[in-house]
Amino acid sequence: MKYSQAQQGRTFIIRLEDGDIVHEEIERFARKQSITAAALIILGGADTGSSLVVGPERGRSKPISPMEHILDDVHEVAGTGTLFPDGEGNPILHIHMACGRKTMTITGCIRNGVKVWHVMEVILFELVDTTGIRVLEPETGFKLLNP
Repeated sequence: MKYSQAQQGRTFIIRLEDGDIVHEEIERFARKQSITAAALIILGGADTGSSLVVGPERGRSKPISPMEHILDDVHEVAGTGTLFPDGEGNPILHIHMACGRKTMTITGCIRNGVKVWHVMEVILFELVDTTGIRVLEPETGFKLLNP
């Protein structure tokens, strides 16, 4: 385990609108508001064609080959995530969402592009006085949080 401590800064209430790409809008907002780190909760609707990363093709094999799932219709969503800068200071969002329709639910990472269906609500809790940064780990190809 690795850890560090942070303080809570500002809290933002954000409404994403129809057609917005979730990670692009939140990262843009973070740059505009000079937010370097945050925790987020999100809920609303994901549109048809949204893409989720739903795990690696094969357990612990290397290199890691992610699987993608494309939503075939509108889904209700609930998610939670974090935002930390990469080595160049760019805010990088990492959110996992559960996307449900009727009796089926798919859960995954939104980094390939989840598109808002009408509206998504986001509560963003800024974290200040933190040393957290996302560092590229060559073995996995992931930008992992280094607290």
